Amino acid sequence: MKLDILAIGAHPDDVELGCGATIAKEIANGKKVGIIDLTRGELGTRGTAETRDLESAQAAKILGVAVRTNMEFADGFFVNDKIHQIELIKMIRKYRPEIVLCNAIDDRHIDHGKGSQLVSDACFLSGLLKIDTKCPDEDGWQESWRPKHVYHYIQWKNIEPDFVMDVTGFMDKKMEAVMAYKTQFFDPTSKEPETPISSSNFTDSIEYRARDLGRLIGAEHGEGFTVERYVAVDSLYDIK
Repeated sequence: MKLDILAIGAHPDDVELGCGATIAKEIANGKKVGIIDLTRGELGTRGTAETRDLESAQAAKILGVAVRTNMEFADGFFVNDKIHQIELIKMIRKYRPEIVLCNAIDDRHIDHGKGSQLVSDACFLSGLLKIDTKCPDEDGWQESWRPKHVYHYIQWKNIEPDFVMDVTGFMDKKMEAVMAYKTQFFDPTSKEPETPISSSNFTDSIEYRARDLGRLIGAEHGEGFTVERYVAVDSLYDIK
């Protein structure tokens, strides 16, 4: 299955928090989008790997993505090495996305930066002809494939974006997908330990960050991204 966009996160809920509205908008515009979670989030303070599995499946259904899969790398301990790169290359070549969205380059959680670099490196290596890979559910050797663009969504830290996506009209869908992770976010009836993302303040911050980014681009809501290379345009009229 060829995808237009492949969104990758170190943990289930990273993608929804970072670029859920962007995904919802692109799907509404007819793009085929998939999600890959690198880990099952098994080290999370709240919930379990099993509850995260169920929650991520529900969030995927809400967003309407074409496919969602989990690499089952070790939460907290995966590294950016050949073994992990090869496994991710297999998925990039399987889905052949034009655009990859992935974790913030620098962030509070150590997995975010590691995941960001792992994805970026795998996207580059995936384009090299002399790296041979086979995918278990495909016949024969895979063809090389390098996505045209890799964009990093913004997470915990308020990193200045290189560009902002106008996601006006899609925040309700994003928040519905985010709140599908019932074990992770604000629930006044929960008996589980408090975490930095379980407070009502954090839930509110998702909305007001999007509103602030939207304000800066003259829209109602926005989601910010950073890039590793310059963004090129064909015409000044391409810039809103």
